[in-house]
Amino acid sequence: MASEANTQSRVMFQSTGKVEEPGHRKLGKLTVKYNRKDLQRRLDIEEWIDEQLHLLFDCEEEDIPELEIDIDELLELSDEGQRMRVQELLQECRKPIEKNMPMELKAFLMHIRQDFVNGLLYRIKGLRKMSGPLKK
Repeated sequence: MASEANTQSRVMFQSTGKVEEPGHRKLGKLTVKYNRKDLQRRLDIEEWIDEQLHLLFDCEEEDIPELEIDIDELLELSDEGQRMRVQELLQECRKPIEKNMPMELKAFLMHIRQDFVNGLLYRIKGLRKMSGPLKK
């Protein structure tokens, strides 16, 4: 009897033989939710933005002014709103040295900025806004 008191009780469940992997189901939902082509297109646009900022500001990556271009935010705006927002962001990041530049150089920089804005707006045409994480 004393040995029976020391043994622990165990509860056993019968298995149906089918083992579910919960992580596998979630992975399937993620691949359906985000289209691989859309993700690749966004990545390409972000890489293009980085390259253009290097050219636009003519400096090393760590010297580029803090410039956060939110593609989803732009997609919520009208065409003119998108243009105005990107120009506003660029205006905020102007180098202080530009104040003392000759007029011809300022005009040239303005032209380069317009090319950047036009290129960006062309690239985001037809892009869909990505939804945030699922809320439960």
